[in-house]
Amino acid sequence: QVRLVESGGGSVQPGGSLRLSCEASGSIRRINVMAWYRQAPGKQRESVAVITSDGNTYSSDAVKGRFTISGDNAKNSVYLQMNSLKPEDTAVYYCNVKGRQGLSYLTSEFDSWGQGTQVTVSS
Repeated sequence: QVRLVESGGGSVQPGGSLRLSCEASGSIRRINVMAWYRQAPGKQRESVAVITSDGNTYSSDAVKGRFTISGDNAKNSVYLQMNSLKPEDTAVYYCNVKGRQGLSYLTSEFDSWGQGTQVTVSS
């Protein structure tokens, strides 16, 4: 099993910044995609930003220019730098990692989620 541990959420005033971290652990053979999603109360979970194994990044229109996703392959970690935060960014943020796990002779795909971390933007 691949386990994800998130950190870095909290409360901040509008215009402030936060940095989320997510570290994956377990029998990871390869990570293909790392991403951040968020879910606000009463709304569906939505994609925020994605980074692929070759370093390509994609961000939703709602956060483009304010949020930056980055990864550290050596640490099996992904980060989300969030600047110029707005009240509408308030949500539980989830880390998602897809890849391949297991031993060299027995591997399988995995699609793991973190436990979620609360981000609240309010004055």
